[in-house]
Amino acid sequence: MARLSLMCQLSHCSAYGAVAVLALAAAGCGGGGLSTSSTAPTNQSALGIWSGTDSESGLALQAFVNSAGQADFIRADGVQYIGTVQVSGDTLTLTVDGYTNVGNPFTGGVTYGIGTVNGTVTTATSISATLTFTPTGGTQVSSTWTLTYLPLSTTASSVATVAGTYTSGTAFVGGDDPLSGASVTISSTGVISGQDSSSGCAINGNVTDGDSTTDVYEVAYTLSGCTDATYTDLDGLQFTGLAVFNVNDTPNQLVIGVTAQAATGGPYYGLVTALTAT
Repeated sequence: MARLSLMCQLSHCSAYGAVAVLALAAAGCGGGGLSTSSTAPTNQSALGIWSGTDSESGLALQAFVNSAGQADFIRADGVQYIGTVQVSGDTLTLTVDGYTNVGNPFTGGVTYGIGTVNGTVTTATSISATLTFTPTGGTQVSSTWTLTYLPLSTTASSVATVAGTYTSGTAFVGGDDPLSGASVTISSTGVISGQDSSSGCAINGNVTDGDSTTDVYEVAYTLSGCTDATYTDLDGLQFTGLAVFNVNDTPNQLVIGVTAQAATGGPYYGLVTALTAT
């Protein structure tokens, strides 16, 4: 009681104060007391390439996520959900902009919408999440995403690796492709160029490896010279997005997902292109 007496003397305790101090002493002293130290949870990571299914449509879904958290979830019909992933502990959240592939709009003819993705992620293993999405002027839909990490994620990116000549095609998605059948070249410095003889559309831009630790690339390009009326609205637009180089395919394939907005408030365009090495 010597310690309690000293505490009471310093605070000029009354009988009531002594009881309060005793209670605090019991709670705060000894091995069973409260601890002020804490260990912050380890954040999981969504970095990499993921593959799974979109439950609402039943279609295959791929996700590209770079080290900055930029993410592109690409459905097999060419719909892209774009956003920046936030991870706290194992909780994954992001706000997404949804774009349809050119020529393949959502129900009602719209090409854009907004939504949220909420779920959990385990580093280099799995993502389980729910998409809540509303096309502009449309009805809200919900979908469950179950994605598995692909070993391809650990392949280091390099502009020199993707340099070469490709033929373009989008057979695995719906909609139109202004570069379908085009011969496309990527230089050793990442300059991407080429032209489609049918649409007249020429592509000019760059492929960069912002994070050389994973097989995710950043892509930016413009289209010009389109003579087919289907694509003339795409002339001069700045498309940006992500790409993955699949070294497991023979021949190798570079899958690019990009989006663009013509002006504030729309219209909106998405393009998914598969470039096959020649």
